[in-house]
This record gives sequence, structure tokens and C-alpha cells, in this order.
Amino acid sequence: MSRPPALVQKFRQIKSSGKKIVITTSYDYWSARILSMCDIDAILVGDCSTMVMHGHDNTLSATVDSIAAHTRAVCKGAPEKFIVAAFPFLSTRKGLDHATEMADRLLKAGAQAIKIEGAKINQAVIKHFIESGIPVVGHIGLQPSQHHMVDGFRVQGKTAEDAIEILDEAKLMEQLGCFAVVLEAVPPHVGKMVSEALEIPVIGVGAGLHVDGQALVLQDMLGLTVDFKPKFVRKYLDGAQLFVHAINQFAKDVSSGDFPAEQECYLPAQNDAVAAVESEKSQAVAGGK
Repeated sequence: MSRPPALVQKFRQIKSSGKKIVITTSYDYWSARILSMCDIDAILVGDCSTMVMHGHDNTLSATVDSIAAHTRAVCKGAPEKFIVAAFPFLSTRKGLDHATEMADRLLKAGAQAIKIEGAKINQAVIKHFIESGIPVVGHIGLQPSQHHMVDGFRVQGKTAEDAIEILDEAKLMEQLGCFAVVLEAVPPHVGKMVSEALEIPVIGVGAGLHVDGQALVLQDMLGLTVDFKPKFVRKYLDGAQLFVHAINQFAKDVSSGDFPAEQECYLPAQNDAVAAVESEKSQAVAGGK
């Protein structure tokens, strides 16, 4: 199936219409196949894959290779969805040539846009990407790859000064040419302020109701993350318990001999079955002589 036209030009139209943009993460084929049937606008292949899929404590272990591998799997599972790939930590800090090569690899893996954390420190890269025809989504507020600089995964923009700084970053993202901005872990009034100040959509991740869309990690939303739950996550399914129940039922059925049943076994062709029965009869007769 061919990929759809990029949503880059449509994002402002979606914001103007008042419709909310819906984004979830995906990192593999099977979840992408399910998301391909869902009413979402885009899929984010985030660097939080290192935490959700690989068990790391933060996102710093993400590499372009790992993000590209996840992106390829997601593109195969949801070829009709708009897919954004996150730029890993320090990928923007090794020069324009290196950054462009990394973006090229993610785009060739199937991403249609790149997500970059931080505006001021990445102005040259973002500007270069836009001029090169690479769509960019900005990421401000809590920037997970910068968690060492802000004493962990903490809410940002609590003070008026910090809120203004976030607003300035958002405006710069728009000026540089980003077609959308992810705003993470800020009080609702900051989300509202930023959304009202920008023409491009502001996608909230724990940024309150008054933004232009919402994004959540799929595993968090489905209750599959058993050891971590951010305040802003609403759990729509107790997925972990459903999995435990199903797997334990499988174990019980195997132990009791209930699985596999006849309908779960491969049967011989009808002629082969008749031949097998006749053979058994012949062997029985011969054995009784």
C-alpha cells in the first residue's frame, strides 16, 4: 500500500477547524497493525522506546539505528498512517552533515517527519532540515533527553519566568518552520498560553486540555506498563491483567490436556484418512490371526 500524502500542510487546517489531533506511540509491527485500524492522526516512534521496549531508565540509550529499526516495523504495520520519528540524544550536536545523515536514515526507514527536542540549541539544525525539505516537529517543556539538566522527569513551567521561556521556545519553533510542537509536562495554563500564541498545532503530553491535540504512549494507555505511570496518563484498559489471565489460562489448558483440541490440530486429507483407517483395520486383522 502506498503511503498517504504527508499531513504537514493539513496540521494547521486541523487546528483551525477545532478538531483535536490524536497521536499514540508504536515501536513494532503488531501494535502498528492494530493502530492502522484506529481513529488516530499520527504515530510517534519515540526515543522512549528505550524505556518501554528495552527496560532502560531513560531515553539516552536510543540510537538512530534503534529508532530506524522500530520505524521500519511500524511503517510495515501501518503504511497508511503519518509517522514521526524522534531524533535521539546528541544527534543534533555533531554538525549539520551528521544530523542530515541521521535524518536521511530515519526518513528512508519510513518516517515522514522528525521530532527534535529544544529550539534555541538546535536552531541551525532545524532551519537546515526545513530548508532541505525535512518536516520537523518541535518538542518543548519537559525534554526527556535533557532530564539530567532539570533534576529528573519534572513538571516544567511552574513559575512565570519558566512559562515565558517555554513560550519563547515555542514561538521560535514556529519561526524556524516546524509544523507542530509537542509540549510535555506543564501546567494547563501554560499549554493554553502556548496554543493560543501559535498558528501551528500544540500537541500536549501532560499539558492540560486547552491544547490542539494529545499524545500518549500506547503501553501506558493500555495498562501494559506495570512499573511506571505518569500523572497525565489515563489507563483505558487493564492490559497487563488481561495478558496475565490469558497466559495463565493457556498454561492451565496445556496442563489439563485441553489444548490443543481437534480444531487446533492439522488433520490429514480425507483420502489419506480413509487409507489410514483401512491400514489400521488390516493390521488388526493380521494381528488376530
